[in-house]
Amino acid sequence: MPRASRGRMGVHLVAAVAGCLVGLVGGGFRWCLARAAELRGSLVEASEQLGALGPLVPAVLTATGAAVACAIALRVPLSAGSGIQDVEAVWRGERSPRPPWLLPAKFFGGLIAIGSGLVLGREGPTVHMGAAIGAEAGRRTRMDESDIRLLHTSLAGAGLAVAFTAPLGGVLFVCEEVTRTVRARLVLVTLIGTATAVGCSRLVVGDRLDFRVPELPVPPLALLPAFLLFGAATGVLGAAYNRLIIGLLDLCDHVTRVGPVARAAAIGAVVGLLLGVDPELAGGGDRLSGRLLGGDIPVVPVLVGYLAVRFLAGPLSYAARTPGGLFAPLLAVGALWGVLVHALAQPLVPGGAAGAVPFAIVGMAALFASVVRAPVTGIVLVVEMTGATSLLIPLMTACFAATLTADRMGSTPIYDSLRLRTVWPG
Repeated sequence: MPRASRGRMGVHLVAAVAGCLVGLVGGGFRWCLARAAELRGSLVEASEQLGALGPLVPAVLTATGAAVACAIALRVPLSAGSGIQDVEAVWRGERSPRPPWLLPAKFFGGLIAIGSGLVLGREGPTVHMGAAIGAEAGRRTRMDESDIRLLHTSLAGAGLAVAFTAPLGGVLFVCEEVTRTVRARLVLVTLIGTATAVGCSRLVVGDRLDFRVPELPVPPLALLPAFLLFGAATGVLGAAYNRLIIGLLDLCDHVTRVGPVARAAAIGAVVGLLLGVDPELAGGGDRLSGRLLGGDIPVVPVLVGYLAVRFLAGPLSYAARTPGGLFAPLLAVGALWGVLVHALAQPLVPGGAAGAVPFAIVGMAALFASVVRAPVTGIVLVVEMTGATSLLIPLMTACFAATLTADRMGSTPIYDSLRLRTVWPG
């Protein structure tokens, strides 16, 4: 067998084995987060028996978690935030993959930050941990720099797939968002790494869909203009969300009199107070999204409150500079937005032909598309998480409009913005 062919087969084998480790680590991370959420819920429930002092318990809990997670991030450069922008920078050759101690920093820092109640997503740490595992596997097997970079990028996609149990979404994420190219070798390495990662993660977290959604009929063609307009409006919302994320990061950078750990604790205290008011106002948002997608729709004033608070709390939590991602809170905001728009526009919907759940699902994908600017990845992720294949045409229509609107407004894709504002350490 020619040497080049042996090298290609070697990369595939390393990706498959490393993918198993990504699946076990990512699955373990998800399992730990679920147990942390249960513990957090029990503490908040117990604090209600303390009377006037009760709201202080979740405030102290989240403040402490934010401070500890921020301290961990300060000790390990680039472990703060999502990490997806770091993966993109490595692929572009702007910097080299981080050493392997990024892995425990992301795992424990993300577990503490998200578990304490900050409005952050599990996918950022899982993507970054997957990338770190891929790069270290390449180093250990003495791959050259290009193959190490390939494994770093491919296993990052496996990490996203594990975070949402969305294998195709992980592959598309690598091609559409990280590399913005489709090459046979890149796709094949990502496919095998993602397949083994998701397979192994199912040993830990099971193989059911992330959200249980009732069977949905195919919406009538008469509703496509409504989904087109909804997508355009979502594009405006996504552009505003991006600006809020960057604006709060810039604001925190200018508050130099307060140290980063103290600033994280203050942000955590604010989020913790929200947690004490209503658990659905804090945390990653999976439980809230599950309620909405299951048809448990609150009244309009409550929807408005949830949307307003979570729209602000996600970017604010990200500004704490702890490990944690943007996707999961973004999906919850998109679901709230879709349900709210349906409730307000229901008299205008032809014959009431679509319920709130289709708009929630389409809202999740459309907001993702407008913020990240990866519409196909958003569509596939949401379909894999919900099983809502009957909504493919509305999803495509709304994501087209959302992406086009955000582009026309001059909104920079969020991970481009985050990558460009990062000062990379040597």
